[in-house]
Order: sequence, then C-alpha cells, then structure tokens
Amino acid sequence: MRVLWVAVRAEPRAFTVSVLASALYAAMTVTTAQVLGWATEEVVLPAFRSGHTTAGALAGAATAIVGVAALKALGVAGRRFYAGLVQYRMQASYRRAVTRQYLRLPLAWHHRHPTGQLLSNANADVEATWAPLAPLPMAVGVVFMLLIAAASIIATDLAVAAVAFLIFPAIALINVAYQRRLSPVATRAQRLRAEVSEVAHESFEGGLVVKTLGREQDETERFRARAEELRDANVAVGRIRGMFDPVLEALPNLGVLAVLLIGSMRLDSGAMTAGDLVHVSYLFTLLAWPIRALGWVLAEVPRSVVGWERVRGVLDASGSLPFGDAALGEDKAAALEVRDVRFAFEGAAEGGGGGREVLHDVSFSAAPGRTVAVVGPTGSGKSTLTSLLVRLVDPADGSVLLDGVDLRDVRRGGVAASAALVPQQTFLFDDTVRGNVTLGLEVPDERVWEALRLAQADGFVAGLSDGLDTQVGERGATLSGGQRQRLALARALVRRPRLLVLDDATSSVDPQVEARILQGLREAQSAGDGSGVTVVVVAYRKATIGLADEVVYLERGRVTARGTHAELLETSEGYRDLVNAYERAEAEQEAEQQAEQEAGQEIERGAAGGGEEAVA
Repeated sequence: MRVLWVAVRAEPRAFTVSVLASALYAAMTVTTAQVLGWATEEVVLPAFRSGHTTAGALAGAATAIVGVAALKALGVAGRRFYAGLVQYRMQASYRRAVTRQYLRLPLAWHHRHPTGQLLSNANADVEATWAPLAPLPMAVGVVFMLLIAAASIIATDLAVAAVAFLIFPAIALINVAYQRRLSPVATRAQRLRAEVSEVAHESFEGGLVVKTLGREQDETERFRARAEELRDANVAVGRIRGMFDPVLEALPNLGVLAVLLIGSMRLDSGAMTAGDLVHVSYLFTLLAWPIRALGWVLAEVPRSVVGWERVRGVLDASGSLPFGDAALGEDKAAALEVRDVRFAFEGAAEGGGGGREVLHDVSFSAAPGRTVAVVGPTGSGKSTLTSLLVRLVDPADGSVLLDGVDLRDVRRGGVAASAALVPQQTFLFDDTVRGNVTLGLEVPDERVWEALRLAQADGFVAGLSDGLDTQVGERGATLSGGQRQRLALARALVRRPRLLVLDDATSSVDPQVEARILQGLREAQSAGDGSGVTVVVVAYRKATIGLADEVVYLERGRVTARGTHAELLETSEGYRDLVNAYERAEAEQEAEQQAEQEAGQEIERGAAGGGEEAVA
C-alpha cells in the first residue's frame, strides 16, 4: 500500500477520476440487477399473466436497461483510460528517474553493478512496480460494489444475504492464502529476469571473445541454464495461479446456485418475489468477474514490491558527484595541476577491508598549450589518472585543478565543456560517421572535416560510400581498430577542448599516422590566436613520448620521475628499461611482419616461375 500510495500522491487527479469512474461502474452493475428485477416483476411477469403488454411498458424497461448500460460503459471507459494514464505516467517518470540517477552516479558505482541488472532495473523492475495501478481502481470500485451489493441483498432477503456473507469472506480468505503462496515464487522469478538479462548482455558484449575462442556452446549452455531457471519459476507462478484461479472463479458461481436453491424455497413460501430472486441471482453472476479484480491486484503486489525495492536501490544509491558554481575559461588552453592525489577503488580489497589504493600522492602540472606524456608499466594507475583528469571519479585525497579551480567546485557540465578524454577502448554507435563525431553537437560539416583532418581520418572517410553519411554499424563493426580510434579522436577534437587526455588512444594506429596526428596537435597548440589545447597522453612509443614537453613516469601508483624524455633515459633506470622494452617489442613485431611479406613475395615469384616453365 505504501508503494501504491506513492502513485496516488504523484497523480491525484487522474487516479481520483479513475476511481470515480470505477465507482460509477460498480453502482451501475448493482443497478443493472435491480433494473432487471424490476423489469421482471413489473413488465415480464404481467405480460405472461395477461398474455399481452404495452409499448410504453416495453419502452420504459428498454430505456432503463440501455440507460444503465450506457452509464456502466462510461464508467468502464473512464476507469480504463485514467488508470492506464496513471500507470504509464508513473512508469515513464521512474524510468527517467532511474536513468538520471545512472548519469549522476560515478563510474565506480557502475563498475560494481552488471549492465544487465541496470537494464532490468530501468525496464522490467519499473514495469513490475506499477503493474497493479491498472487494476487498482477496478479493485477500489469492487469494494464499493460489494458494499452496495451487500446492502441491496440484505434489503431484499436476509436468508439469501447469509449466503453472500459466506461466499465473499471465503473469496477474501482464499485470496490471502493465494498471495502468501505466490509472493516468494514471484520474487524469485523477478530476480531471475535480471540474471537472464545479465547473461545475455555479457554474451553480446563479449561476442568477439566468444567466437574467437569457440565458446559459443558454453555461452549457450550458460544462458540455457538461467533461462530454464526463469522458465521453472514462471511455471511455478502459473501452477499456483492454476490452483487458485478455478476456485476463485467457481465460488461466485456456487453462490448463484445456492441463491437459486434457497431463493426457490423462499419463493414457494411467498417470502420473496420472482423479481427479487432474479435481482439477487443476476447480481451474483455480475459480481463473479469484478471480484477477480481484487485477485489481480493482489497477484501483482509481490512483483510490485520486489520491483520497488530494486528500483529504490538505484534511486537511493549514494556516491553521486557533487558540483559547485565555479566556471572555467572558454578560449585558451587550460592550465592543469594535480596535487597530492590519492585514489582507491571502493571495496576492491579482499575481505571487505576497504579498497585497493591505486594512486599515492601523485603530483605534476602541465602549462597551457604544453604536452605531458604519462608513462608507466601495466597496473601503475595511468588509466585511473586519466579518469581523474576529466572527473569521471574524484580522488580520495588531493585535488585536480584546471586554471587553478578544483574540479569538484566546477558547475555541472563545466568539465565536459573544457576537457575531453579519448580512451584506448573506443565506442562507436550504430550511426553515421557524422553522428558519431558530433554526438548531437550542432556544428557545420566544415568543422567536422577539420576535426577529421586533425585526427588523420579525413582520407578514409572521404573514401567511404556515403562519406559523412556512411553507417558504421554496431560498435563501428565496418571499420578497423585504427579507424575507430581516429573517429573517437575526431569526436573529442570537434568540441575544441582546452584539455585533451589521450589514454593510449592511438595504439591501433600506424606509427606514421600517429606521428602526423601528434604533429597536428602540436600545430593546434601553437595557434597564433592564443587558443590551443593542453595535451596529456598516456604513451609507450618512443616517437610519441619524444614529442612531449615533459614525461611523468608512474610506477606502482607513484610518480617516481619527471623530466624530458632524454633526461629520464639518463636518470631513471625503470623508465629506460620500460621504453626500451617497448621499442624492442615493436621492432620484433615489425621484423616478423616484414619476414611474412618477404615470404609471401617469394612464394608469388616461385609460382610465377613455375608457370613460365610449364608454358615452355
């Protein structure tokens, strides 16, 4: 009732109209039985006794019956329309609320919750929460109807009323037992719906891994197991409903038989008239279906409560990023400063004893228009640092400042307007090239092409079948890894950020193309109008690192060395070993590719020579 009261308070007018319409339907249902009883007593029986009737009597009976039916239809239409209005408004409102909460919550919260579960929260759980709203006004009207019917039956005959007072409480008790049996089973079915969504989403997201490692059968089996559990849970729900529904359907009909039996004896004794018997009997037949509306509401209540708890779990989640009122600059390259930053993932440590600390007292700065390369071995905290620089997460201690302003003090949307992150794992939508670059930003095509040229993507985009209007497929499936990375870079550049953070964002691009991209960024940094961009790049290639004004070397979450590339090669053994290892790995890879090409050319020459000998 607390859950349903939330909807009543949110939509009081529409709910009140639906209840009033349901009350009209209930009143007309009882009135229908009374009108039929009156017509039987005053029109039908006199016609049988005298052998004829008048047109006025028939017209009066027909008018009364049609008039009551019209009012009853008006009640049905009003109840259904406004009850549906309340239900769909609440579902839409809470879907938006859940989605807005997803946007407010930091990435750390999202990392702890599977995507399939989040989809289920926003869809199936919200739908289940407000499912009882459609039959609720009907159920309220039924209560009203039962009160009117009870008064009408008591006024007609006390003996027949005793039957009603046995049947109706019996229906109520069976409904209570029904809900107690159904509630835990429905709860489990709702939970399994989310689990099936989680498994399906993981399988789709990991489609490349599944296919390349031949895991199709295993994933099918994993999904089958969850799907069969959900099937069994739904079958259990259906089995319980199958046990109780026939009883709930039969009781009102048994009541009709009891009324006819007792009423016929009362009719023989002269204690009641034929019209009274028709009135009461027909009333029981009419009540058989509306009483089930109570069962429909109660049947949806367990799922509603479970759905509400899951939705509230999202809406009550803490950890959203607070915003201040400070504004950042708009034209010139940003000045970046990282002061004594510490960061730990929440609950990452085993045993639940706090999170694993990833960054320890990290400090460095980047002057406007300068390039800083962040270098470090795997697991040193480079990607975590890039998330902090664009405020996807906040540090546990210390601060990140743009233009001397702590990012936590910047107003909503301010950081996104000044800073852009291009991650290593790029994501493209199933949209056109233009749509993926602009993402809703209203910019002319000239500016899109400018960003594509700077990202060295204009050449391949111009060669596509429809240019900027070419559909790239889901996740950019029609493009290579390097092309996807260049489009992601163009997406950031078209916004003309003042701080550009590249998290190994050119790893899939050829070294020559990467050099041209970085040279273009260099030229943008030295723009004569005073604008430009400050660049922080996570890199491992010597060519990339060599273009940076300063290198920050991270090791185990700490800054162990800072300086130019040449300086660190001289002073930092760890840095020297790391970049030399990267260089050797690249050289070996290039040698292998060269050997494969030469072998292929040799095979082609041999095949051509063999063909000439055969001709001779």
